[in-house]
Amino acid sequence: MKTTVTAALLLSLGLITAPALAQKTKPAPAAPATAPAAAPALVAAQSELSFVSKQMGVPVDGKFKRFEAQLGFDPKKAEAGKVQFSIDLSSVTLGDPMLDAELAKPAWFDSKKLGQAVFTSSAIKPLGGNRFEVAGKLSMKGLQKDLSVPVALVQDKGLTTASGSFVLKRLDFKIGDGEWSDTSMVANEVTVKLKLVFSGVAPL
Repeated sequence: MKTTVTAALLLSLGLITAPALAQKTKPAPAAPATAPAAAPALVAAQSELSFVSKQMGVPVDGKFKRFEAQLGFDPKKAEAGKVQFSIDLSSVTLGDPMLDAELAKPAWFDSKKLGQAVFTSSAIKPLGGNRFEVAGKLSMKGLQKDLSVPVALVQDKGLTTASGSFVLKRLDFKIGDGEWSDTSMVANEVTVKLKLVFSGVAPL
């Protein structure tokens, strides 16, 4: 009888303590996963890509109206950054429809057949003072050349503006080929200016 009572007590104690022990050993719920930071995005409406060439010594202004950029960049880890920039060559304009039609021809941009230029970075070097040197390759009209672009960054109200300019030799890419290759008529050097505005770039 004594053994039966003892067993009953132990059984009752087990029934009481088992739920409590189960509650104590229940694993804590996993913390919600942190959403990855959004990649920087080009604000096309505020960005500009223009150029200045010279025809018989007279400056001629032009621009590209459509371009895209993909950026992976942290100013504090600049060397690990990557940028790819593509230009719709059919969007080039000198402000005159007749001249724009001429630029679409094979001797110039050949934009109906080879409608895109692409720059892909290979290295980004900090220069100090929020300035960087972006090196890479530019592909256009089936040709590829090394290119280095100095860029300065400014941040304001959550946006980052990258500004810079460089000189491109048009004949390296057969732009103005054939009879237009005479540099006394159209200079070989073309100054390209860029202002690219991004959202989502880490603080400088």
